[in-house]
Amino acid sequence: MYKKTFLTVILLFFVFIGIYTLRGELSLFLGKRSIPPADPMKRTCAKAVISPDRDKLPQYTGERIVYNVKLGKISLGRATFENVALIHKEGRLVNLITFETKVTGLTDVEKIYCDPEGFFPLWVEREIYKFPSDEKILETYDQENFVLTIRKQKGRSRVETSIKKDSPIQNAVLLPYYVRSIPDIKVGWSLPVNLPTQQFVIRLVSIEDVTVPAGTMRAYHFESDPKKFEIWISADNRRIPLKIKGLSGIGYVLSMKEYLRNSMLSPQTASTK
Repeated sequence: MYKKTFLTVILLFFVFIGIYTLRGELSLFLGKRSIPPADPMKRTCAKAVISPDRDKLPQYTGERIVYNVKLGKISLGRATFENVALIHKEGRLVNLITFETKVTGLTDVEKIYCDPEGFFPLWVEREIYKFPSDEKILETYDQENFVLTIRKQKGRSRVETSIKKDSPIQNAVLLPYYVRSIPDIKVGWSLPVNLPTQQFVIRLVSIEDVTVPAGTMRAYHFESDPKKFEIWISADNRRIPLKIKGLSGIGYVLSMKEYLRNSMLSPQTASTK
C-alpha cells in the first residue's frame, strides 16, 4: 500500500512539472500576429512598428481550436484557444482572445486583450486553479515604453513586479498569426521572439505531413533555437496550429482535436474549406 501511494505521489510530481513546462512553452503559436523585435533606435515610432497593414490579413474572429494534451503517453486533458471578438476596453478597441487549459489537477484560464492591428498584448488576465491555492495574475503592457507590469495575488499575498525591455513585448499565445500573414513562406524562414523573460528564434525547417486527432494534413514544421519545442502549422491559407511538442523534460504534446470557425458551426477538420 505504501509503495503504491509513493509511486502515485511521484507520478503527480512529474505531471505538475510537465504542466508548468507546458504553460511556459506549449502556448507558443496558439494565437494572433506578432512581428520581430523592433530596433531600439525606433523607440519613438513604436506605434508605426506595431501597426501592420491589417487589410492583408485573413479574419479569424470566432475561431476556436481544441487540443488534446498529453504528457508522454499519459492523457491529461485539453486546451482550448478562441479568438472571441473585437471589444471596447478602457476607451479603446481591442481584440479579446482566450486560452484555457484543463488538465489533471490544474485549470488555467487566460484572457488576452491585444492591439487589433499589431496584435501585441495590452492586458492579460489569468486565473489558475490548483491545489493547494488559486492564483490571479494581471499583466499590463506599455508597448510605447516597452514595460510590462505584473500583479500576482495568491491567497493573501500580493506581489507586483515590472519588466523593462528594449523593444515591443510579445506574448507567446499571440505569435502564430504572424506566420499566417506571410503568403509564400520558405524553408529557412526565421523570426526572433521577444518575450518578457526570454528571447529565442523560431525557424521553418521543413514542409511535411502531420497526423493529429482531426486527421492527416500538410504542415509547416517549425523548431525553436535553442531547441525547446516543435510546432506544426497547416500549410494552407488558414495556417492553423495543429501540433505542439516539447523537446525538454519529460515532454508534452498538444494535438488538434477539432477546429470551429465560430461558435455556431459544427466541428471541422483543418482540411475543410
